[in-house]
Order: sequence, then structure tokens, then C-alpha cells
Amino acid sequence: MQKRYQVTSFVARFLRKIKHPAFLATLLALGLASAAQAQEVAIPNFWDPKAQLERPDLTGLRPIRFLIDDDFPPLHFSGLDGNPTGFSVELARAMCERLAIACTVQVRRFDTLLDALADRQGDVVAAAVPITASLRQRFLVTGPYFKIPARFAVRKDRNLPAPQLKALSGRTVGVVGGTAHEAYAKAFLTGAVLKPFPELQEAQGALRAGQIDYLFADGLGLAVWLGGEDSAGCCDFAGGPYLESRFFGEGIGFVVRQDEENLRRAFDYALQQLWKEGKYAELYLRFFPISPF
Repeated sequence: MQKRYQVTSFVARFLRKIKHPAFLATLLALGLASAAQAQEVAIPNFWDPKAQLERPDLTGLRPIRFLIDDDFPPLHFSGLDGNPTGFSVELARAMCERLAIACTVQVRRFDTLLDALADRQGDVVAAAVPITASLRQRFLVTGPYFKIPARFAVRKDRNLPAPQLKALSGRTVGVVGGTAHEAYAKAFLTGAVLKPFPELQEAQGALRAGQIDYLFADGLGLAVWLGGEDSAGCCDFAGGPYLESRFFGEGIGFVVRQDEENLRRAFDYALQQLWKEGKYAELYLRFFPISPF
């Protein structure tokens, strides 16, 4: 349980060091080409095509108040106009439009969101709160609409083999110490020479400088780095995403109170419809021009 929160809080600390205007400028520049590159961007699918969800009756439903934190790009952050935006925020707005219900977005500190929800100061938490057993004991949660995978990154000029177990034997793999990624690497990447770093930025700098062969770390943080100026185009993802829930969590969903089962069902229905209709992919391409998947 603790490791799942460590992963998310670690990424949050990394992303909060990004200057928002610079991040937004990079996001916009990359996003301009996203439509043409759509076939090259891996868009995740968390919905079972065999499950046909029904739209619950929402007659008389009050306006819904979403609670977010505005300091975790690209999921939720303040836009250039000062208004909240991000993948989670725009997905929430798209759900409201799909369900034809009125919604508002309120910004609060991340560590106050769940208590505010419990105190009925809002109706839904739309921030990146990890889905855990303890969360489910207090609240209802939709199915995951996003997960933060682990990924390998390599220098483009090294021409290293795909990071499979045999290929990693004797290779130096950078990890961030104390994270689920290090724990996974110790458990399963036998034969690799692990080199821990105190922070993701240091590990990324080591990869850029050629001091390690591979970097195994948080896919979201790596995606932001690969698309930003700090990487200088040095590196790219290698291999596919790692999504083992025991190490990397169950993902994030929209959180409601336990007495709001109808609302949870409505959001699950809307999310599935947004995926089928292509709206999910449209928003994903806008905010993840370099996909962590």
C-alpha cells in the first residue's frame, strides 16, 4: 500500500518542479503534431469491450462539484489563463457533457481533497489519488481511467537490445532508490547491475550522459522528460509498459462518497462511452503527445 503512494507522491514532486508556462508551451508545441502522429501514440484501454454498461437514471441530479489539485501536470494543473485544466479535468468535463449534467471544478490542496469530499464540500475527487483497498473502505471509486506504468528508457545512439531479461544481464540499469521500480527490478531483473539514484532527475541525467545503459522508472515522469528540453532529444522509451498492480498500483479513478453509487455507475458508463466514441483518445493525445504507454 505504502509503495503505491510513494510512486505517486514521487512523481508529483518531480512534476511540481516543472515551470508551468514552459511545460504548457512544450505541451502545445508537441500537441500541434499529435493528430498526424496519432497512429504512433499508444493509447491505453482500461475498458472491457464485453461489458455493456447501462446509463443510470439521473433525473433531478444536482450540479456536480469536482474537487482537484492544480499542481500535477499533465493530469491537473492551472492553464495559461489561470483556469484548471489537464487530462483528468477535461475528462471530467467530457463526462458531464456526455451525461448532460451541470458540473463545476473547485481547486484545493491535494492533501485536503478526500476530507473535503467526506465533509460534502464537493461531490467527486478528480485528482490522481491512487486506487487502494484503504481508499475503497472510505469511498466508492470508478474503474481506472489512467494508470502510471513503469518504463525503460535508453539513449537513442546506443542501439541496445530490447530490455528483456537475457539482454539486461550485465547491463547497468538505473533506478530511483526506495521506489516500487527499484523493488521490482531487484525481484525480477536478475542479472542486471542496478544503480540507484536519489532522484529521478539525477537518473535521467546519468542516462543522458551515458553513465547507465537503461533507466527503469516512472513512465509518466519519463514521458514528460523525453518531450522536454532537459532530455535534449537524447533518449527514447524501450520495450513496453509494466503495469503489475502489486508494485505499480491499480491506477486512478474518480472518487465519490459511499452513498453515491448511482453517481459512480453514471461515471463508469460515461467513461466507457467516451472511449468508444473517441473522446478519450482525443483528450489523451492532447495531454500525452509522448505516451507513457
